Amino acid sequence: MSLALTGLCRYPIVQAPMAGGASRPELVAAVGEAGGIGFLAAGYKTADGMYNEVKQVRRTTGRSFGVNLFMPQPLVADPSAVEVYRHQLAGEATWYGTPLGDPDADGDDGYEAKVAILLEDPVPVASFTFGCPSREVLDAFAAAGTLTVVTVTSPQEARNAQWAGAGALCVQGTEAGGHQSTHRDDPQAGLTGTGLLSLVAEVRACVDLPVIAAGGLMLGSQITAVLAAGADAAQLGTAFLPCPESGAHPLHKQALTNPLFVTTTLTRAFSGRPARGLVNRFVREHGPYAPAAYPQVHQLTSGLRTAAAQAGDAQGMALWAGQGHRMARELPAGELVGLLAAEMEAARAAVSVRSAP
Repeated sequence: MSLALTGLCRYPIVQAPMAGGASRPELVAAVGEAGGIGFLAAGYKTADGMYNEVKQVRRTTGRSFGVNLFMPQPLVADPSAVEVYRHQLAGEATWYGTPLGDPDADGDDGYEAKVAILLEDPVPVASFTFGCPSREVLDAFAAAGTLTVVTVTSPQEARNAQWAGAGALCVQGTEAGGHQSTHRDDPQAGLTGTGLLSLVAEVRACVDLPVIAAGGLMLGSQITAVLAAGADAAQLGTAFLPCPESGAHPLHKQALTNPLFVTTTLTRAFSGRPARGLVNRFVREHGPYAPAAYPQVHQLTSGLRTAAAQAGDAQGMALWAGQGHRMARELPAGELVGLLAAEMEAARAAVSVRSAP
């Protein structure tokens, strides 16, 4: 691991920030205490809500941790396409007995306020999703002693982040659960992406920054593989969803290994941005028609997702999951970190035996 990451954790294991409630302070603290590094997800929270969770982590552990911020999104969606999708969702609103959300609500996610708080009271690591901060912001974090991590999905995004002054990169392959962190959501590009191992190699060839690999990783042997491919650490999200410390809905946790949900897909159905989740009724019925309109679609469907969860209907929930979801293990977060570390060691030992003369 690079020096920028070595002092933060015992193992090169990063618990991904999962917006929507999964990345609770309890999970972040447990991962840190076990030797990994956990991330709070500031997305969809107020600035005060984010700061309260930061203080809760600090009260629970003295280990290093990170906070992830969503970058503000340009309002480029076609209003007529959003309106058509609103009409398509009318039946869902009737079924769940809840109104659709306001697609025109403020969508900057309180970015400026959150940055100001984290600069005034710095945390060890700050990461960014859906874009790259300005050089001024990244330099300010560096001056405050915070390591900055920009999530990228292509070599060009990696080059842009290095030019802007990022301290490290989170390289996200298409296998990853949840939103694809493309810096520009191009509707003409389709719902595609580059696999993690190929992407790590491509990024390594064009930039000189520490790399955290993310995308469908569930086992210690997979972590060993991405480290061998050139990553400095591995980020896992879906693997931590079933942990008791995770704030994911019980139906979401159960769905990861439920035989009713056999595959994942990239879809815009729930948020208007490509995101990988388990294929359920909502994704099948609405995914083909959802416009490229984030955060407008996210705001439209917010009440529907909440109502489906309250009704115990996993077929109407956003069940974000990576491609390795079937390998999920229901363990306390600390035990999972320890097991992943043991699996990494076993994988390295197996390679040594096979390569011995």
